[in-house]
Amino acid sequence: MKKNTVSTLLLIAFATIIFTSCQTPDQEKPGNETATPIQITNNQKIMHIQSPDFENKALIPDEFTCMGKDISPELQISEVPPHTASLALIMEDPDAPNGTWTHWVIWNIPPETSVIPRNVSTDFARQGLNSWPKKGYGGPCPPSGTHRYFFKLFALTKELDLPDNSGGEDLLKAMNGLVISQDQYMGIYRKKG
Repeated sequence: MKKNTVSTLLLIAFATIIFTSCQTPDQEKPGNETATPIQITNNQKIMHIQSPDFENKALIPDEFTCMGKDISPELQISEVPPHTASLALIMEDPDAPNGTWTHWVIWNIPPETSVIPRNVSTDFARQGLNSWPKKGYGGPCPPSGTHRYFFKLFALTKELDLPDNSGGEDLLKAMNGLVISQDQYMGIYRKKG
């Protein structure tokens, strides 16, 4: 075999080894990651959350915002799956200028709860820190424009052991793999004037 042919074959073999070693395994390629931090463990009937204080996708009254009394609205819960050990709730504004703003974080709500009362005390269940950061409910207070406010309810397979200074991200991580059912209710708000 000629010297040039041997050199060419060695160069091709070396290039093949380098190219192969730089390939990403299929399980690590973008697009194969889990899309959301919450996974529902089975297909239970979806429970429901609603409020008598405003309709779904409708305007939240001033009373429940920073322009009014800044108290929490009443929330009604139904169709909780039978094997639920606890409920959790997060209220979020995804339209905030610097990313999602958390308005309310609650966990270890008893599964038999059918109503979270209006103007609920911070002693209700376990409540963490919102994005201000303060414990309990903080009503809509958008700097400009119309924002959406999602009340997200989760049925969990167990109670959570989280410190009182936990926020929305902490709760989402703790719930991962424990969610039996979930539902959400959305209101909108825009400051007047």
